[in-house]
Amino acid sequence: MKIPLISGIEAIKRLKRAGFIATRQKGSHVRLEKYTGEKTIKITVPVHDELKKGTLNRIIKDAGLTLEEFEKLK
Repeated sequence: MKIPLISGIEAIKRLKRAGFIATRQKGSHVRLEKYTGEKTIKITVPVHDELKKGTLNRIIKDAGLTLEEFEKLK
């Protein structure tokens, strides 16, 4: 499965559906957090028109999701 070309806003919407909460924004970067039983997952997403594939891949991995799970959050 290929990594999709999506905007930062779309990535944030999908992560919110996965249980992440936007905690703050500084410039063009939004900080999202998700509290699990033993830890807090923190991710920073740039609000760009199109995220680079490597950036999006790292965001998905840091969120603890697979590419398939991320795609299902459309």
